[in-house]
Amino acid sequence: MKIRGLRWWMIGLIMLGAIINYLTRSTLAVAAPTLLAELHISTKEYSYITAAFQGAIMLQPLCGYILDVIGLKFGFAMFAAAWSVICMLHGFATNWHTLAVLRGLLGLAEGSANPAGMKAVSEWFPAKERGMAGGVYNVGASFGSMLAPPLVVWAILHYNWQSAFVITGALGLVWVAIWLLLYDAPARHKRLSREEAEHIAAGQEQHLQGSGAKPSIISILKMRNFWGIALPRFLADPAWGTLSFWVPLYLTSVRHFDLGQIAMFAWLPFLAADLGCLFGPMVVLALQKRGVRLINARRGAFTLGACMMMGVAGVGFVDSPYAAIALLSLAGFAHQTLSVTVITMSSDLFRRNEVATVAGMCGTFGNLGLLIFSLMIGGLMASVGYTPFFVSLAVLDLVAALLLWTLVREKTS
Repeated sequence: MKIRGLRWWMIGLIMLGAIINYLTRSTLAVAAPTLLAELHISTKEYSYITAAFQGAIMLQPLCGYILDVIGLKFGFAMFAAAWSVICMLHGFATNWHTLAVLRGLLGLAEGSANPAGMKAVSEWFPAKERGMAGGVYNVGASFGSMLAPPLVVWAILHYNWQSAFVITGALGLVWVAIWLLLYDAPARHKRLSREEAEHIAAGQEQHLQGSGAKPSIISILKMRNFWGIALPRFLADPAWGTLSFWVPLYLTSVRHFDLGQIAMFAWLPFLAADLGCLFGPMVVLALQKRGVRLINARRGAFTLGACMMMGVAGVGFVDSPYAAIALLSLAGFAHQTLSVTVITMSSDLFRRNEVATVAGMCGTFGNLGLLIFSLMIGGLMASVGYTPFFVSLAVLDLVAALLLWTLVREKTS
């Protein structure tokens, strides 16, 4: 029996893995108001904890290199099993120092998710479908973050904050078993029909096939297109980190939400982000139908997202907390519109044997931007408040769009 949609089932597995990845990394942010109070952790110390995660996740190039060398199936399973166990160990932490160490280890393991997703997209999808495939697996990031508030609050109210980490970590181990059972590369997958294999191969750019050699990090760093993706990621990714790590504390300290209200409203920006993951690829397809070339279409979608991100500048100026939630939701939608677009470009501009490494290296720059921004919030929030940071997010994305248009050059041969 021929299977004609197997590639979408494979990207569905990646999406499920991304859901677990972002659920586990978001557990701390939702539990933070309770955890910080019980362990007597200050806001500045919390910024150190989040910085440990962001510092370690900048080792994404290492994750990407490992995935390129040993293969996606076993490499991603190894990383996922590690982050699941580390997440569960969070429940045994008794001070901020232990949490910082665990967050660093978690960041190292979870840095594999984006390179893994892009490698799967590059292997399983023809060029015209990669944008939508990238959008589908990136839904996992926002859906996992969306799932965290109600699940974590439920665990805290019914048990304690420690149980939230144990539950989310255990879900990761279940996913690892499913992944090992069902996933394989197209060349080895027993259920891939010849018709679908030919469809995938026919849509792959010949100049991006690669020789199968190990990727050269030095050569990649010399490429203009690498910087054309990496620098916009550096400027744009702080928006996602702000939504993931700081919004629950913002809603508690500034908007005076209690734990129940956080469970009711803190997931809404991530629901909007899910829609943005699909909206970005739809914009690209619409532009292509009007004759715009692929790379320019991606840049156009990114720019549209950056323009919509201007709404986040108003979060600190509105009186209504519900208007603030609405603007934060717009930010989630806008950010994922542009984020999924620029992330996908690594598979448009680099060879198959380089994609995971490039995605990891670009992720390093994105997380470096997030790390710097998070430390600034932790150090300056008490004196200047959150408003200047919301304004700066809008400005940074517009600069990122300018760099994307200036640096990236399309390869056709």
